[in-house]
Amino acid sequence: MLAALRLYGAHDTADWADGAVGLGRCLHRTLPEDRFDRQPLQTPDARLTLVADVRLDNREELVAALGQPTGSIANRCDAALPLDCLAHWGERAVDRLIGDFAFACWDAASQTLLLARDYRGNRPLYFHRGDGMIAVASMAKGLHALAEVPYAPDLQTSADFLVMMPAAETPSFWQGIERVPPGTILSVTRSAIASRRYWQPARPDRAAPPRDYVEGLRHHLDQAVAARLRGAGTTVGAHLSSGWDSASVAATAARLLADKGSVAAFTSVPEADHAPVEDRWRFADEGPLAAQTAALYRNIEHVLIRTGRTSPLEMLDRDFFLFEMPLLNRCNMPWIHGILGEAKRRSIGVMLTGEVGNMSVSYAGEEYLPQLLREGRLIELARVSRTLVRQGSIRWRGLASRLLLPFLPGGFEQAIRQRRWRLDHDPLAHTAINRAQYRDDALERRARARGMDIAYRPWHDGFAMRMFVLGRHDPGNYYAGYIAGWGVDQRDPTSDRRLVDYMLAAPMAEFVTGGRFRSLPRRALADRLPAAVLDEPRKGLQAADWHLGFDSARASMREELARIAACAPASSLLDIDRLMALERDWPSGGWGSEAVSESYRLAMLRGVSVGHFLRKASQSNG
Repeated sequence: MLAALRLYGAHDTADWADGAVGLGRCLHRTLPEDRFDRQPLQTPDARLTLVADVRLDNREELVAALGQPTGSIANRCDAALPLDCLAHWGERAVDRLIGDFAFACWDAASQTLLLARDYRGNRPLYFHRGDGMIAVASMAKGLHALAEVPYAPDLQTSADFLVMMPAAETPSFWQGIERVPPGTILSVTRSAIASRRYWQPARPDRAAPPRDYVEGLRHHLDQAVAARLRGAGTTVGAHLSSGWDSASVAATAARLLADKGSVAAFTSVPEADHAPVEDRWRFADEGPLAAQTAALYRNIEHVLIRTGRTSPLEMLDRDFFLFEMPLLNRCNMPWIHGILGEAKRRSIGVMLTGEVGNMSVSYAGEEYLPQLLREGRLIELARVSRTLVRQGSIRWRGLASRLLLPFLPGGFEQAIRQRRWRLDHDPLAHTAINRAQYRDDALERRARARGMDIAYRPWHDGFAMRMFVLGRHDPGNYYAGYIAGWGVDQRDPTSDRRLVDYMLAAPMAEFVTGGRFRSLPRRALADRLPAAVLDEPRKGLQAADWHLGFDSARASMREELARIAACAPASSLLDIDRLMALERDWPSGGWGSEAVSESYRLAMLRGVSVGHFLRKASQSNG
């Protein structure tokens, strides 16, 4: 098992065994304290034995709560603290851990195995229930090293993924392999597996006393970025788009590293001959706005990445090997690979991102209006609406649709939003799922059970919406794959649990203060981002030139579709006829239109991503 996982932790390997129980770990060093890592670790009485993949962001706080001297952690690895916490507080210790982690802890006294992951799932963890045994590994490779574990894909999980349904609790993309859900601790005994969801953030409290939420957001963002700079060295990498999230992270890192280090800020920019973007609320080239952010800081080096002529199919086999799952947006993989490759060339080991910032740092508060209507707070609704209209943030006609759409049946909502006034819009047109095998009504029931509206109506509860988005996808395999493939530890300060909890609990009114959506982040980020970035109403379109590499790969696409069609699991899940028809009707232009994007950028590329995974996982053809 350890040999199979070595590419995810090539710096050191160690193991421990006691009778029928064995634990081991492969280490990839990313922190100064990793030089002290001697896992597996044991308590002095040998009752608890632990292995962990962990970066803790509240080390000092934990040491103080444990009553230990502050200086005692200087020469201790991060895994030592969860062990102390478990010895002191039992399984409730996981509630106190802040950072990215996954661990397995054996309690010899109670004969119990504890498995846990951080609230976001930034570290992966899987297990297999066998005949009289249980096996655990950070990636499926470790479990597939065992003869007892089948090597075959899970079709239902792949189908859910294809229609962008939230992941089920424990099923994974592999038969016989389950995941430990993010924000969850499992207690495994000889007779049962008990599960407890430990992350329970507070809803916004309208009765909360007034406070300075601007300074609060700034404090939590500074704290989150500072924690993720540990071990980065003198140069940290950072994504830098034209938006607020990655820009706020890169800018904050530059401020914290002033006179001490630098930021290599990477921006993906399109080739000059990309197709025009036919969406007035989108623009293609994020380089100029990103450059304005970079220009504010002397210690930011702005690095432009151009990968538009790289085929999104080029890395299919390598991505399967590294990530062990299909990838949702293959059109983005060329520039992601490009940034990672340039970081590796520069020996940059830590990359900062802003992946969930729109649910934390830059949340807009648009759900506040229908929420006020649902709660019957009509006077407050009238006051807020009038201010938003006066400031030009919304028109009266737009206000009416925002209030009504969340409460209308899905067909009406789609008709109004697209201004077509027709009820025949297909909410699954962006997928290539086999509609005969996976019926719409069954998919809709399955989605509803997981809190998803397959028609994508706007939400009328901002807290519920953000919780849904935060839990929709499991990022652990991606982060593990970035380390295995490029040696880059990707860290997202916008997913810091303290920051997310703070922003989830902030009163909704804070986000529309002064008649502008995103009012709270707008005010808070004004001290670190240029006005041009904060005032830009449009959004940058990632990989606007995706079609250049895609168009040149038509022959490869045809070959891949033939292999997918010959794979029984893939042909049962996917609408092969539609995919083949799309290849025959290859566009000669219009790559920037919604129709072409929906059919090729979304349905075709995602279908091929899932189909390739299924054929490799089922070992049905080359």
